[in-house]
Amino acid sequence: MTPGGPGAGPGIRAPIRAPEGVDEGRGISAPGVRERSREAGWARPAVGDRERLARAALTRVLEPGDERGGRWLREIGATELIRRITARDGSAEQLRGMTAKRLAGYRLRAETVDPERDLASVAAVGGRFVCPGDREWPGQLDDLGYSRPTGLWVRGRPDLRLWALRSVAVVGARACTPYGAHMAASLGAGLAELGWVVVSGAAFGVDGAAHRGALSAGGATMAVLACGVDVAYPRGHAELIERVAEQGLLIGELPPADHPTRSRFILRNRVIAALTRGTVVVEAEYRSGSLVTAGSAQRLGRFTMGVPGPATSGLSAGVHELLRGEGVLVTDAAEVAELVGEIGDLAPVRRGPVLARDLLDAASARVLDALPSQGSVGQRDIARTAGTGVDEALGRLYELHSLGFVERTGEGWQLTPRPTRKGGPRRGGP
Repeated sequence: MTPGGPGAGPGIRAPIRAPEGVDEGRGISAPGVRERSREAGWARPAVGDRERLARAALTRVLEPGDERGGRWLREIGATELIRRITARDGSAEQLRGMTAKRLAGYRLRAETVDPERDLASVAAVGGRFVCPGDREWPGQLDDLGYSRPTGLWVRGRPDLRLWALRSVAVVGARACTPYGAHMAASLGAGLAELGWVVVSGAAFGVDGAAHRGALSAGGATMAVLACGVDVAYPRGHAELIERVAEQGLLIGELPPADHPTRSRFILRNRVIAALTRGTVVVEAEYRSGSLVTAGSAQRLGRFTMGVPGPATSGLSAGVHELLRGEGVLVTDAAEVAELVGEIGDLAPVRRGPVLARDLLDAASARVLDALPSQGSVGQRDIARTAGTGVDEALGRLYELHSLGFVERTGEGWQLTPRPTRKGGPRRGGP
C-alpha cells in the first residue's frame, strides 16, 4: 500500500485506486492484514477485523457528523460502504442521497486511505480505535442517531465507557476572564474530588482551566479533540494535552495526524454533549461554541448548567441567556453533582454566618429591637414598643443582660456599647 493522505508527509501521493486490502468488487478483506500488523508491532482484536478496518478508513472519508454517511453505515454497514465508494461498478450511485459531486469528493479522499497505517500510528502513541459494538464503546453516543461518530480514536489507559458513565462537561470562552478561569478550575478540581470525570475540549481559556483543575486534584479528565489524538492543538497546550494523555484520555473522531478546521470544532461539541451526563457553561458570549454544546445537550435530554457572571460582562451574556431558558444556575461542584448525580448526592445547605442574636427567641428579639441605638430608655417604653407587658419586658431585659446584649443605667436600659460600622443600626444593636 502506498502511504498518503493527511499526515503522510509532503509530496507523497498514492495512485488513484482502491486502498490495498480493498478489492473493488469485494471491499476490505482480512488477508494480508494480520501479517502487516505483526510487522508493525501492534495487536489487533480477534473479531471485527474487516468492520474495524472499514470504519477506520471511513474516518478519513466521511466528515464528523455526516448524517448521510451515518444513514448509509446503518443501512449497509461499514465494509459495504467503503467498498461501494472505492468500487466503480455503479453501486455507490444507488445509495439514497448520493450525488456525483459528493461521490467525487469521497473518492478523492479514499485514494490515499490506509487504515492499517492509521491503526499502527495510534498504537505507537499508546492509543486505539474504538468502534460501535466494542465493549469500550459509550452507548450514550448512540443518542446522536445518524450523526453518531463512525468510531473514536482514543489515547490513554482508562476505559472510555466506564469513565463516560460518570462524566460532566465544563466548557466556556477561550478568551475568558480571570473570574472565568478561576471558576472553571474550581469546578474541575471539585468535580474530580467528588469522583466525577471532567470533560472538555483542551482549548485555551475555560477548557484548559477545567482540565488543569481536575489534574491538580489528582482526578480524571478527558479531552475531546477536533484533530488527531497525536496532534497537540492548540500548540500552546502541548504540555497540558500530554498530561491529559498520561493521566486521563484523549478522544477524537479524526484519524492520526489530521488537523482541525472551524467546522470540526463545532461538530466536536456534539460528542462532548452526548458523552457526558451534563454540560456546565462557565463564560460564553451570545455567539459561542459553548452554547452550541449546551444546545446539543438539551436536545439530547442531558442536563445544562451555567455559572452566572456580572450582568455587565459580555462574556457572561450567553450564559445568562441560557439560564433564562432551561439552564440551571450552579456555583460550585457540589451543586453540579447534586443535579447530575444519584440520590444522595446533595449539595450542602447554604446560609450566611450565624449571629448571636439569631439564637434569641422571638419575644427577646422584639425587646432587644425596642432599644434605641443610642441612649437609654425605661422599661415601660420598651414594653410598649415591643408589644409585651412590663413584667415580661423586664424579665427579657435581665435575660438579655446576662447574655451581654444590654446594660442597666439607673431607671433605664441601653445597648451594651460595642464597635459598629459607620452609620450603625438604628435599633436593636448589630
